[in-house]
Amino acid sequence: MSSPNETGLPEGWEVRRSNTKNLPYYFHPETKDSRWEPPVGTDPDKLKAYMANKHSSTRLPNPASFEVPEGKIRAAHLLVKHRDSRRPASWREAKITRSSAEAMEIIKDYESKIQKGETTLSELATTESDCSSARKGGDLGFFGKGDMQKEFEDAAFNLEKGAVSGIVSTASGLHLIQRLE
Repeated sequence: MSSPNETGLPEGWEVRRSNTKNLPYYFHPETKDSRWEPPVGTDPDKLKAYMANKHSSTRLPNPASFEVPEGKIRAAHLLVKHRDSRRPASWREAKITRSSAEAMEIIKDYESKIQKGETTLSELATTESDCSSARKGGDLGFFGKGDMQKEFEDAAFNLEKGAVSGIVSTASGLHLIQRLE
């Protein structure tokens, strides 16, 4: 178990790994409370550093090791939430208070860095995405038509393999999407 000083979590909370989703989550053994988002009182900078070092994986599966399911694509994304998002909380922040304009500035900066080749979507998603898929470099796995929000789905299905979308707005927040398969 890691100390609160290392994880940034409030006293009594720890990071565990889900057996079913193989993703980290937050657990308080005394109260038996568990959640995907960090508890109130978390230090987001310490948690971000801890999760990047201990619980993230930017390694994507070898494409030769599986077949693409018919009618499905595989994509990764980087999500920036704002206070008007349908769930204004994430693994990085228990309560997201930034405005949609502030979120737009943040994601424009990420988009610029990716376009300039300074970083990849997967690298940025690992530490900056407000989605739990950050632990997998933003990889959402395979999905078909009707599985995602319409705006997200339309953008993802219209991308060529390897391409990164422009900024896509959904009820969840602002996304950059990369089609993987």
